[in-house]
Amino acid sequence: LFRMLTALLLFGVGFGFVEAAVVVYLRAIYAPIHQRLYPDRAADDLFPILRPAQLRAEGPQHVRQLGTELVREVATVIMLAAAGMATARNAREWLAAFMIAFGVWDLLYYVFLKLLIDWPATLATWDLLFLLPVPWVGPVWAPVMVSLSMIAAGVVVLWRESTGIPVRLGWSQWSLITAGGIIVIVAFCWDWRNVMAGGEPHPFNWPLFSLGGGVGLTGFVLAIRPVQGDFERSRSAALNASAG
Repeated sequence: LFRMLTALLLFGVGFGFVEAAVVVYLRAIYAPIHQRLYPDRAADDLFPILRPAQLRAEGPQHVRQLGTELVREVATVIMLAAAGMATARNAREWLAAFMIAFGVWDLLYYVFLKLLIDWPATLATWDLLFLLPVPWVGPVWAPVMVSLSMIAAGVVVLWRESTGIPVRLGWSQWSLITAGGIIVIVAFCWDWRNVMAGGEPHPFNWPLFSLGGGVGLTGFVLAIRPVQGDFERSRSAALNASAG
C-alpha cells in the first residue's frame, strides 16, 4: 500500500507541475489579448473568457491552439487513468488510484500556480476548470473540496483492499456515487451559457454542489460498511497465510 500511494503521490506532484507550467505558457499567450479586449480587467482575470469568435478574429492559429487545448484536456484524463491502471491489481484499485492521482494532481496544480505566478489570490478566486463539453467554472474552493474528497475516498478503498476487506459496490451504491458526481459536474457547468456569452460568472450554485457531494458521500459510506462475515474471512485468510 505504501509503495502504491508513494507512486501515485509522486505522479500527481510531477503532473501537477506540468499542468501549472502549461497554464503559465497559455496565459503568456492569451493574457495580452484578454487585456487588450478587456482593458478594465486585472491582468490575471480569467473572466470574461475569450470567446471563439474573438479568437478567430485574432488569427487562425488561435483557433488551432484552442483545438489543441481541448485534446490536451482529454489526454490529461487518459494519463491519470493510465497511472491508476499501472498501479492497480483490479477494477476497485484502479478507480481508487485514479481518484488519488486526480486529486493530488489538481491540488498541486494550484500550489504550483501560486508559486509560479502568485495565482489564485484566494481560494474564493474563480477559475475556468475544463472546457469540455462546456466550460466548467467555480471558485477554487470547489475543486479543492472535490480533490480532497477523491483522495480520502481513494485511500480508504486501497486501505480496505490491503486488509483483505474490499469495498463492495452494489448497484445502489454505484447509482448514488454516480448521481452525486453528475450533480457536482452540473453545478460546475450551471452557468455555462452566460460564461460562453462573455458574461461574468453568476454566484456559484453551492446548494446543487452540496447536494451532489451529499448524495455521493451517502453512496460511499454505504459501500464501505463491512458486509457480515468480511472480518471473519479476512482473519481466516491471515491465519492461513501465517500457517503456510
